[in-house]
Amino acid sequence: MQNSLLNTHVTTIDGEVTTLEKYAGKVLLIVNVASRCGLTPQYEQLENIQKAWADQGFVVLGFPCNQFMGQEPGSEEEIKTYCASTWGVTFPMFSKIDVNGDARHPLYQKLIAAAPTAVAPEKSGFYERMVSKGRTPLYPDDILWNFEKFLVGRDGQVVQRYSPDMTPEDPIVMESIKIALAK
Repeated sequence: MQNSLLNTHVTTIDGEVTTLEKYAGKVLLIVNVASRCGLTPQYEQLENIQKAWADQGFVVLGFPCNQFMGQEPGSEEEIKTYCASTWGVTFPMFSKIDVNGDARHPLYQKLIAAAPTAVAPEKSGFYERMVSKGRTPLYPDDILWNFEKFLVGRDGQVVQRYSPDMTPEDPIVMESIKIALAK
């Protein structure tokens, strides 16, 4: 699977079809994002860590997704404007994709195959709350909700997957990023 993630075709939020190859040699945090979610304030932390480590080769990549209760209904232009004006987002954003189901984007097929389960904060109860609200994932490896994160090392390999409620500035995430940047 060496660098197969980086060869995946994606579309930027501005409509340019490209691959992730321009991020070769960088540490990536790939996140499915949404603008109308209780977890949307994570944009601020994502931007904070992007700015803190950009000069060391760290990049956050945001992939809007509308699969979770329609919490990302806007057009690409609306999403881009909202993220920049509300959260000051400067990290790369991409066009809306599906992360689960038959139309799951090939990037997420590869990410999930490499990391079928997510690390969650101890005793978070997030999964249980989702199940109690009837939002059980169809398959055990499905993305649970908005703001699930994948850390990808400089070699293009998935290092770890983090649950939606594990914030970008959680000490576990931060330490994993530091270790990946040191390699």
